[in-house]
Amino acid sequence: MSNSPLFARQPRRNRYLLMRHGHSEANASGLIISCPERGIGGFGLSPRGHAQLEGLLADWHWPLPDRLLHSDFRRTTETAEWVGRHFGLFLAPHAGLRERSFGDLEGLSDDRYPDIWALDADDPGHQAFGVERVTSVAERMLAVIAALEAETGGETILLVSHGDPLQILLTALEGRPLSAHRDREPLSPASITMLS
Repeated sequence: MSNSPLFARQPRRNRYLLMRHGHSEANASGLIISCPERGIGGFGLSPRGHAQLEGLLADWHWPLPDRLLHSDFRRTTETAEWVGRHFGLFLAPHAGLRERSFGDLEGLSDDRYPDIWALDADDPGHQAFGVERVTSVAERMLAVIAALEAETGGETILLVSHGDPLQILLTALEGRPLSAHRDREPLSPASITMLS
């Protein structure tokens, strides 16, 4: 994938709800937790994240989901468990929805994110500090939707993922340059964006 728009808008057979996980222990600690070795087993939701989900579910105003797929990181799994219990949905972990890997910045302060985002704006294919390319994140996130589109239609599917991957996915789906993924308003923890 290059810096040019590659995923033009096209009709989708399903409706998608894109959800960022609730506020997490990593958020509370100000840490970058992006590798599966640390993110799957640790750094789940914070008390603030639990409160966010309780409020979200009490005031749910989106279509009811038929299916629920989630990143297998602990913070996204716990978010999905809350939603799944509320709606009686089976949970389906999916590695394609994982956090973007931030390579050598793993475990460091999250005030390093802007350094990477500035590099993204110049070249979405960069791998500075060993980070996962923006183009690679877009490809794997789009592949999740493409597979769902190929196997079913007419469903409302909730995808629970992470801030950067969802920003990148939305930018790709809008047909905008991937270098502009941080030009979008950042997605808040426990927020939902609907694709119709």
